[in-house]
Amino acid sequence: MSDLKFLFNPRHVAVIGASRSPQKIGHAILGNILNSGFKGKVYPVNPKEDEIAGLKSYCSVKDIGKPIDMAVISVPAAHVVKVAEECGEAGVKGLIIITAGFKEVGSEGLKQERRLIEICRKYNMRMLGPNCVGLMDTHTPLNASFAKGFPDEGNISFISQSGAMLVSILDWSFEMGMGFSRFISLGNKADLNEIDFIESCANDPQTKVILCYVEDITDGSRFIEACKEASKHKPIIILKSGTSTAGAQAASSHTGALAGSDRAYEAAFKQSGVLRVESMNELFDLARAFSTQPLPKNSRVAIVTNAGGPAIVTTDAVEKYGLKMSRFTKDTIDKLRENLPAEANLYNPVDIIGDAMNDRYHFALNTVLADKNVDSALVLLCPAALTEPEKTAETIVGLSKEYAEKPVMAVYMGGKTLAEGKKYLIENGIPDFTFPEPSVRSLQGMIRYAEYIADKPPVNKVELPGINKEAVRKIIDNVLADKRVVLLGHEASDVMAAYGIPSSKSILAKSEDEAARISAEIGFPVAMKISSPRIAHKTDVGGVEIGIYNEGEVKNAYRRIMEKVTYYLPDAPIHGIEVQNMVDDGVEIIIGMSRDIQFGPLIVFGLGGIYVNLMEDVTFRLASALDNLDEANRMITETKAYTLLKGYRGKKPADISALTDAILRTARLVSDFNEITEMDINPVRIHHQGATALDVKITIEKQDD
Repeated sequence: MSDLKFLFNPRHVAVIGASRSPQKIGHAILGNILNSGFKGKVYPVNPKEDEIAGLKSYCSVKDIGKPIDMAVISVPAAHVVKVAEECGEAGVKGLIIITAGFKEVGSEGLKQERRLIEICRKYNMRMLGPNCVGLMDTHTPLNASFAKGFPDEGNISFISQSGAMLVSILDWSFEMGMGFSRFISLGNKADLNEIDFIESCANDPQTKVILCYVEDITDGSRFIEACKEASKHKPIIILKSGTSTAGAQAASSHTGALAGSDRAYEAAFKQSGVLRVESMNELFDLARAFSTQPLPKNSRVAIVTNAGGPAIVTTDAVEKYGLKMSRFTKDTIDKLRENLPAEANLYNPVDIIGDAMNDRYHFALNTVLADKNVDSALVLLCPAALTEPEKTAETIVGLSKEYAEKPVMAVYMGGKTLAEGKKYLIENGIPDFTFPEPSVRSLQGMIRYAEYIADKPPVNKVELPGINKEAVRKIIDNVLADKRVVLLGHEASDVMAAYGIPSSKSILAKSEDEAARISAEIGFPVAMKISSPRIAHKTDVGGVEIGIYNEGEVKNAYRRIMEKVTYYLPDAPIHGIEVQNMVDDGVEIIIGMSRDIQFGPLIVFGLGGIYVNLMEDVTFRLASALDNLDEANRMITETKAYTLLKGYRGKKPADISALTDAILRTARLVSDFNEITEMDINPVRIHHQGATALDVKITIEKQDD
């Protein structure tokens, strides 16, 4: 892990490109550093000036003669490489390159950016940017950016790949009264990236919550390991944009079509404890909740309201987001009955009706927070003639401190007449929402995180005996030598056997007589399938026949398949026809893999057979997570297919242990062989005892040496 103290808490800072002109970014950067209250030394660098902002100006960073921790560079792109070299020669530890005009503008810019990386490696410097806004730390304090304004001191770090997003959120924070510990603009991420800053913020004592806006992840495996570690201590909340479907469009298998590029991110976030959000509103709703409230012990929510409609909406949201409505103890209900009006609802949600003043809110909220069956509380207030929004806000703040182990959030549903109450809540650390759903969604995020850190590391790691890597290596090498990318059915069957994944044996026949002989050996009934590297969906061209019970039928089927395929695809190379024994009924599921460019092999599990793309009842994990029974079982139980596997409407339960073994072995196979780019085992039929893969498709590509 990188120590980035020289960026966030430097002693000596050079501003290269500092300017007297208010129209220059170098002027704004120097002014921001000086106005932020930075306690270190600042050195303007501009060969055309002797003095800037009352400070001596230097011709070059090499002329300063002090050990420079950080240099902020804002000079024309054509001069940045030369300036970076001078910084290296002067022993500068870190660069913030504000200047744009690098890889984002094309190949020439990319060359210059690579040159910057070479210089940083040569002199052991670290670099933020280029093409970034800069960074801020409110606790140092330091504003090494050209943003307008400086955030209030707080405990939220915001890491953004978009500079525009960062400056917009900064401006918004002034209106919302939201404090931050750090702002970091990543720019082009030529050197330092989101992973470096997540690690740094995780070790920053002033940061309680880490927020990220990212468009891509630079190093998938390192990202997962860094977030796994950081998430043990602080919540990481990420808004990931650019959810491309290009990966799905280019895929040739069911798994590839289901996966797309975004599924890998989803699996990586889930695996590493990251909370993913879908909007900027949700990102900062969660940030405010985490930064001000304790983690809930469980998912039981109590609602106190002065209006029935909003309470119903809130109750619906509690169910929608998988939380639970608290069931009060008898003592709580008795107290509510004795002290609330007869028209009030005593059971959760507690409706203290529209004429409720502050004293009634105080009693009701105090009573439910004292209940052992309440883990968190939402206080709804709608403006009415007798409502006391400011006094009620004071009550909410006071009781929140009294019951400091339980999250309390407010939903002040209104505008002008509630403004002062809202302001008081926010200033005193109570998240306030205009409508109920975001409050419940924020609670759900906190509960998800609490559950993640409470989970113990999986201990059911398994040994997988009977694996023959050498056999698979030989098959793959032979296929590549044949200049093919798709394994034939009998080759895929042999791969399954080598890794102990039970499958219906498939044997290649090159004549109808050979097909008849093989059928008699493996036993009837059999299925027959065309063997061609160019035919992905065999049934579409008449290339499959099933339920064949004698040698005569085998020969007739062989001829029919050949005639149909050559009619529809006369140019397709045909290796023969695969003969496969048929197996007993069972629940049909899919196990598959699509290799993601950032995160590696992504395993899919779900309902299989002909319904896989229609139902999309699937869940995903990165193969790196699938080395234990706990994770494999969790993967299975996330799907509707699990209902069928347990035994549905009188049917015997399927052999889930055989299924978990097949999932774990598939994960091992694709982890062992980087050549495998896509894989479909569909359907896998899970019997009452055992499992059998009926159809296996494996796509490979040659690896660069």
